[in-house]
Parts: sequence; C-alpha cells; structure tokens
Amino acid sequence: MHAIFEMKRQVLTMVFICAASISWSQINEIGIFIGGTNYIGDIGKTNYISPNKIGGGLLYKYNLNPRIALRGTFSYLPIEADDANATNSIRKNRNYKFNNSIKELTAGIEYSFYEYDISSIDKASTPYIFVGVSGFSYNHAISETAPNTYAFKHKTSYTVPVGLGYKAKLIHNIAFAIETRVNYTFEDDLDFTTSTIPSLNFAGESNDWHVFTGMSIVYTFGRPACYFEFK
Repeated sequence: MHAIFEMKRQVLTMVFICAASISWSQINEIGIFIGGTNYIGDIGKTNYISPNKIGGGLLYKYNLNPRIALRGTFSYLPIEADDANATNSIRKNRNYKFNNSIKELTAGIEYSFYEYDISSIDKASTPYIFVGVSGFSYNHAISETAPNTYAFKHKTSYTVPVGLGYKAKLIHNIAFAIETRVNYTFEDDLDFTTSTIPSLNFAGESNDWHVFTGMSIVYTFGRPACYFEFK
C-alpha cells in the first residue's frame, strides 16, 4: 500500500514539474549575427561563397528538445556585384555593376547532428543544418528615366534558405555559431536586370541567389526540459 502511495506521489510530482517546465521554462536563445554577404546571378563573379558586403541581424530560437530548435531571424543583407571582377570575358566587356539591399524575415527549423545542451560538458557543441522560408523586400528597376538612369520601386518576394553551421558554448550562458546560409530566390531582378528595359535586359536564364557567411552570439535562458526517473 505504501509503495502504491509513493508511486502516485512521484507521478503527481512529475506532472507538476513537467507542466511548469512546458509552460514557462523552455530554453530560449536570443542574439545577434554579423558576417559577409554575396550575390550569385547575371552580374560579376559566379563564386558561390565570396563575401563582399557586411550584413547582419537579430536571432531568436526556441529549443523544442536537445536536437531541434525553431528559429526566427530578421536580416539586413546588402549585396553588390561588378562585371570588372568577373572571369567571363563577355561580362568584363559589358562592365555593368549594381548594389541593392535585402530586408528579410525568416522562420525555420534548426536540426543539430548531436544533442546540444550548454549546461552539459559533453553536449556543449554540435554541427547543425537549417531549413526555412523567408519573406524579403528589395528594390527593382521599373523604368529608365534617362540614359543609364533608372527609377526603382520596392518589391517583396520569398526565398528558401538552407544553412550549415557549427555552434558551441562560449562562456556561462553565452554561445556562438559559425554558419553559411544559401538563399535561393524565385526572382531574377535582384541585380535590376529585366526584360522590360532594353538596357537592363541581360537575358538571364536562372533566378538569383544570395549567400550569408558569418557568426552569431546568443544568450540562453530558461530551464532545460523535464527529465524524470522513477526510483
């Protein structure tokens, strides 16, 4: 009889602790990130990772468990390219250049290859992958008001980012990550190229990409998820 009573007490204790943990004690991470950006498209170099502008933003993560985290970011990502830096002779002779800026909201899932918990000595680092969806805004050319002078307008679209990184504890509740994130867009005018303006019609055959490579610093707060063991 005493054993049954003790088991009931332990079950009630477990339910109470876990309910409190779920309601207000999940692990959260908030921080900033900074790094280099580059564009891949119809202008300039074709290198996939070749940062030439500085970008950054804000980051929030909600850790569902030691492997999976939900993640949201706001990013400011300037991009530019110059045909003078291309290895293609046609682009060099064309000698076109541009600069634009992307403002982006992203939500997605981060999956760690190993269990990640900065309160544990042997689980304080891991490589990870990230997949999400982003909404972003940028400028695109709408008309040529004078020779080589253009009017622009804001445009919104979406992209599918995929990232690969490594994260680890730095000190106390502070952690860092190094990441490269590739964004495939569904647009071909990040570089202002368009078939509606003859001087900007470069007959591009594929959509544009933009890439971010950098690091983040985050502060972790909240209690770990509930673990319970019967004795």
